[in-house]
Amino acid sequence: MSSKSPQPESATRLPNHAAPLWLARVLVCLTFPLIWVGGLVTTYDAGMAVPDWPTTYGYNLFAYPVATWIAGPFDLFIEHGHRLLGAVVGFVAILLVVAVWRNESRRWVRWFAVGALLLVIAQGLLGGARVLLDQRTLAMIHACVGPAFFAYAVSLCAFLSPNWRAAASEQPVGGRLRNLALLTAVLAFFQLLIGAQVRHVKVDASPHVFGMVVMFHIAVAIVLAGHIAVLAWTARRPPFVGVRAGGPAAVLFVLVLAQLILGGATWVVKWGWPGGLSMGYTVVANSFWQALIVTAHVAVGSLILGFAVLCAVRVMRGVRAESLVI
Repeated sequence: MSSKSPQPESATRLPNHAAPLWLARVLVCLTFPLIWVGGLVTTYDAGMAVPDWPTTYGYNLFAYPVATWIAGPFDLFIEHGHRLLGAVVGFVAILLVVAVWRNESRRWVRWFAVGALLLVIAQGLLGGARVLLDQRTLAMIHACVGPAFFAYAVSLCAFLSPNWRAAASEQPVGGRLRNLALLTAVLAFFQLLIGAQVRHVKVDASPHVFGMVVMFHIAVAIVLAGHIAVLAWTARRPPFVGVRAGGPAAVLFVLVLAQLILGGATWVVKWGWPGGLSMGYTVVANSFWQALIVTAHVAVGSLILGFAVLCAVRVMRGVRAESLVI
């Protein structure tokens, strides 16, 4: 008579389906282009291209004539497209909540998925209020919540990953890497807030105040880049190699280098070369290259925040694995 050997508790508690993780990854992959299109809306100042909400010129969002949308003005195209993509993200968030509640045994993960849906709803309401009230302050808040939701969705992917449960709790991570990872995530979001101030500066702001905000943005960028370099170096050194934070930290280092280049390019295409250096051309507002570079700078900032948060949650899993399993 054969007997089955008992399985570890962690193995018996694994989710039965891959749908939650798959939907979480779809949510992340859809949110990034949503942020990119949202950046284009700000770059082209197209936030009021559609003056009503939640309708589009009186039409239901999904019933707006495709020919009018595709062949219409570009600002209408990107604003309505932004709304459509946001609605798709909302639908995926609903499916994700259903899948998590059906297949996930950890109660805190279930409620974390609900939090993602609530953030999507809040972001949609913020976007609608920005249109109805025509306030740049709401536009700035809307621009900050988007990357925060992206980082939130990245965290949810980490929590649903099989590697999360497989993490070895008997190898706690020292405070140095933990503090580096957490502070990097905080700095990344703080830098994003300052960038939103630069992007949504009031039209009546004095040049002196605007210049101070830009210089502060540059200073924090340098600090963040140095912080990420130290984090990437520390995560690749013993005894931290087994925490699986080295990969995100290395990607962070590449991203921050690209972001510094994009930041310099944004300065050039927006305000010309520093010191009045002439390169034989005129900067054209909202030209193709200006829109591409400026919007890419915004989008990469969201990627930096997402990978910084991923690195932080992986490190925290190593620090407090036993307290995160419910």
